[in-house]
Amino acid sequence: MRNILAIGKREFSAYMTAPIGWIILCAFVVLFSFFFVASLMFYDQASAEAVFNPYQADQLNLNDMIVVPLFGNMQIILLLAAPALAMRLIAEDRRTRAIDLLLTSPVRSSEIVLGKFLGAIGFATVLASSTLLYFGILALLGEPDPGMMLSNYVGFILLFGTLLATGLFASSITENQVVALMVAFAIGLLFYILGWIGGSMDEGTLKTTIEYLSMVSHFEELQKGVLRLQDIVYFLTFIGFFLFATTQRVEALRWR
Repeated sequence: MRNILAIGKREFSAYMTAPIGWIILCAFVVLFSFFFVASLMFYDQASAEAVFNPYQADQLNLNDMIVVPLFGNMQIILLLAAPALAMRLIAEDRRTRAIDLLLTSPVRSSEIVLGKFLGAIGFATVLASSTLLYFGILALLGEPDPGMMLSNYVGFILLFGTLLATGLFASSITENQVVALMVAFAIGLLFYILGWIGGSMDEGTLKTTIEYLSMVSHFEELQKGVLRLQDIVYFLTFIGFFLFATTQRVEALRWR
């Protein structure tokens, strides 16, 4: 455990001191701010129109019109941010031959992978924390559902972790960070659009299977404030699979 924490601390520090970490953090805050302001303007417009329509006024609430759309837009941001964060984790070490030092030290391959993943998750938590101010503003202006917000944050971390695990695997198969970025983005996009593919199919076993494999279908349940065990298991299984695959790849590098 000590080795994992040491590697995780090193990777987290690298994010906080390298330009890529601050670029991603600033871009994330700017994009989230844009979506937040756009959601507020839409809610304000709908509220103004509801003055003349009492039925429409009853349908207005912060959860459905601001909280859920915000986290829905964050899926798109994560599809781009996670591969950018993960692309350097192993690819850079391979390019600079720093991986040789790790592989010849008394550290297991699984500890190397878990440590790097832990550092990336730590930075993902920083990104999530940067959004708390906006929901604090919502709490002052209205009454957003705390349970729904908690469920959305759980979904955010699980989805981010899933995409980071994918990116970590992509980073382990090449020394080129750009290639790692493209591979990770392609895999994430594939599992993202599976829900659209399944939605256009006729009812049946294939449709059910494809929709289950889609990240969107599981994240949408968390967006609604529903914490289902099967959704959490889906993301954790996905993370575990790619961390295992990355561990095997790092182990292969040890014996090359």
